[in-house]
Amino acid sequence: MAKRVVITGVGTVNALANNARDFWPKLLAGETGIDKIKSFDASAFKAQIAGEVKNFDLSNWGIDKKETRHLARFMQLGLAAALEAVRDSSFDIKAEPEEVGVIVGSGIGGLESIEEAAETIRAKGPSRLSPFLVPMMIADSAAGIISIMTGAQGVNTSVVTACATGTHSVGDAFEWIKRGALKAVIAGGAEACITPLGLGGFCAARALCFDHNDDPAAACRPFDATRSGFVMGEGAGVVFLEEMEHALQRGAKIYAEVVGYGATGDAYHITSPRPGGAGAARAIKMALQEAGIEPAAVDYINAHGTSTELNDKYESAAIISVFGTDTKASISSTKGAVGHCLGAAGGIEAVILAMAVETGAIPPTINYQNPDPECPLNYTPNKAAQRTVNYALSNSFGFGGHNAIIVFKKFQK
Repeated sequence: MAKRVVITGVGTVNALANNARDFWPKLLAGETGIDKIKSFDASAFKAQIAGEVKNFDLSNWGIDKKETRHLARFMQLGLAAALEAVRDSSFDIKAEPEEVGVIVGSGIGGLESIEEAAETIRAKGPSRLSPFLVPMMIADSAAGIISIMTGAQGVNTSVVTACATGTHSVGDAFEWIKRGALKAVIAGGAEACITPLGLGGFCAARALCFDHNDDPAAACRPFDATRSGFVMGEGAGVVFLEEMEHALQRGAKIYAEVVGYGATGDAYHITSPRPGGAGAARAIKMALQEAGIEPAAVDYINAHGTSTELNDKYESAAIISVFGTDTKASISSTKGAVGHCLGAAGGIEAVILAMAVETGAIPPTINYQNPDPECPLNYTPNKAAQRTVNYALSNSFGFGGHNAIIVFKKFQK
């Protein structure tokens, strides 16, 4: 018999805040962490803005400075979010370490470590490279350090599906617990891609917003007719998934129940979504089917909503094909607040989904001023809304045609 799976802990680091407790009220208030890039001189780039994490210090989590130097930034961000989620769950991992897994991915991995190493080898030669370079580069290292620091000895793996990474990680964790293989999984995504190479690459791909360098707060405009590209973000989002009976036995706080997961491929283009959103729609239907609900039961959809022309248009088409234009579901994209955090986006949005189900608060889509006839839905413009959220759904789509959907439910025994 399939096990029921619940969320008992959340953690995030992003451009708005360095923990979930501070993040949530800022998100609901419509604040944004997008600003001019401060970590390097971006004046030569077409896009000069991003959602950078601010005042981050891993020593606040008891990790000493010497250890931190051996961790790439995405590993640090992922570890902080994971430690917060574990602490929030109050789960004693040391008591049953083999029953707890880690599935935390990254779309890009240690990009800044690669850039720094390239400069070192050119200027000083290969003998001066750090012995920690390889683990700082590879995308699975966030999961690895989280396992080491928490003591979790169950499955330890990393999903890499570009901007769908975080959601695939949560969905895969759900399946592990659902089939009875583990009691709990730490799952989500981490990304630290705001570097010269990362920014330059996305500029070259013409995917970023170039026309709001002097007005960063208004740059990310999901579903707005004047949207002109996404804004990069960095951070991490991690949720602690747990088998329901185990959570109840120890009296854990439960944010939401995980009830559905859908994953498909577009088989169309390396960067563009399939026109009409057919692949995304199939993934949504798959997740709803596993949840055992009709589309009308969904109260909130956290949209991928990147603020690019094609993503927002085709995501809207996918939603319409499943839910209809008259859907009563509230929809919002939260990327205007933190930027598009690539592999971490789905993890951060899983945190948002859990908190929306728990509180009934719907975060707003900020900077929405000009309706687009090709995006004719209720995107919760500019101001948070309040409603009972019995079922909520999160969409994530990645370069390569990756589609991932998760469904959370208000918990009832």
